[in-house]
Amino acid sequence: MSPRTEKELLIASKAFTQEVRLRSWVAVLSTVAVIGALASAIALVPWWPARVALGIIQGLVLVRGFCLFHDFQHGALLRGSAIARGLFFVYGELLLVPPTVWRETHNYHHAHTAMLVGSHIGSYPMLTPRMYLGLTPRQRWLYRAARHPLNVAGAVLTVFAIGMCLRPFLRAPAKHWQGLVSLLMVGGLAALASWLGRLDVFFFAWLLPLAVATASGAYLFYAQHNYPGVKVAPRETWTFTGAALDSSSYMKMGPVMSWFTANIGLHHVHHLNAAIPFYRLPEAMAAIGELQHPGVTSWSPKDVLACFRLKLWDPDKNQMVEYP
Repeated sequence: MSPRTEKELLIASKAFTQEVRLRSWVAVLSTVAVIGALASAIALVPWWPARVALGIIQGLVLVRGFCLFHDFQHGALLRGSAIARGLFFVYGELLLVPPTVWRETHNYHHAHTAMLVGSHIGSYPMLTPRMYLGLTPRQRWLYRAARHPLNVAGAVLTVFAIGMCLRPFLRAPAKHWQGLVSLLMVGGLAALASWLGRLDVFFFAWLLPLAVATASGAYLFYAQHNYPGVKVAPRETWTFTGAALDSSSYMKMGPVMSWFTANIGLHHVHHLNAAIPFYRLPEAMAAIGELQHPGVTSWSPKDVLACFRLKLWDPDKNQMVEYP
């Protein structure tokens, strides 16, 4: 059987874009309920070790909430629902992910994934060794800083507060006013907690979970397109389906982490068709043969280290390499 064309693959994936409305609402409302229950537990529990543990779990649940927010922005969940739009607007603002900024950068990312020139918007920058050696010392430092593990670990400040909120607002205040609103909302929560004498609750119930969630999300985004075996293409040979099948990873996870991440580990399936609801991604992967041989990574320390070692795309070797 001859390989399917790009159009045929997209048509095959379209069958899985039909959402089950009740299932979508159950996923969203149950996630909100868990976030509320964990926040209440943190506020009531007096022992800080328990609060830290609950805060870390809360951070992982925030990742799930973000993945649902992400699906809604793609039109994969609760399409056309005004209630969902309002709910996810508030959620995105509190998570330092203004919806207008997210849609602008993330839609661009989907249209330029693993394209050698132009893929840096909404993603991590990528250069060839020759391009890298042509940079000034300051430009090299900035490139290295953007791809450094510390940038991922401190993503709550670098990637989200500054990158997703402050910079877009300063660049285009009228267009990205939501960036300022996001910073004011989180700052307002801190001020309210201080006024009530409960800064400890703000820290353990939101700031610590937010740091966990943003660091986890930043690494997920990194490993989804920076993993051993990834392919990068120049504009003239780049294709949409090629970017999904050869440049987007499948991150293997157990059922618990799959719940926390709403199946986003099946990222190659998502990039083939972003309108597939998260709960139908495994079904699509099982049904479409072309999706069953992706580049694979995981949360194991070995795989994390292997992903972080990849810094530049070497077109001569046709693979990602370390710095010269």
